[in-house]
Amino acid sequence: MEKHVVVIYPHPDDESFGAAGTITKFREEGVPVTYLCGTLGEMGRNMGSPTFANRETLPEIRKEELINACEALDIELQMLGYRDKTLEFEDRQMVANHLKGLLEDINPSLVITHYPEHAVHPDHNALGAAAIEAVRLMDEDKRPVVWVQAITNNYDEELGKPDVRNDVTAYFDQKMKAIVAHKSQADGILGKFRENSEITADIEEAAKQRLGTEQFYIWNY
Repeated sequence: MEKHVVVIYPHPDDESFGAAGTITKFREEGVPVTYLCGTLGEMGRNMGSPTFANRETLPEIRKEELINACEALDIELQMLGYRDKTLEFEDRQMVANHLKGLLEDINPSLVITHYPEHAVHPDHNALGAAAIEAVRLMDEDKRPVVWVQAITNNYDEELGKPDVRNDVTAYFDQKMKAIVAHKSQADGILGKFRENSEITADIEEAAKQRLGTEQFYIWNY
């Protein structure tokens, strides 16, 4: 059994769409989970229709949504304070050292992050790479296991089958609660399920087919 899990993603909602089911499973087992969130997603393009936000107000909206989602998941939140859409330009070693210090304080047994170059968004790739480097810099006998999440369309063709495949349908209601907490982002994405659910008219079933499995590779150092 894990003793403490740390999730490292760059944006509010990455934790909910990507790993909320896995997080819920750990919490139900009594395992503490800490989310190190890189940015506030303040450069997100989704301002709503009709518009509900602008560049000045979006950061506070997304911060509040992030706090609400973490409360729904019953996890600790630490905001790292980086700027959205700039993580690829940050000094990789400095970010890694920042994360290393936090990880050494928390002393987790497992870290979950994005798979560099297989995570679509430059921020995902950059923070995933920094998280992996942070763990590499730790004393070998204190390193946590690292699970990395690939989300490119053809990742299984290039990387093979993931090492960890979590069926999270048993925790799907909790996952949806966390996703919906990110209202500014979730409305548009859930709308796509409504438009594209050819298999079933039921949006929950359509979402469950897309979001009911969470998969990770184990990073080998």
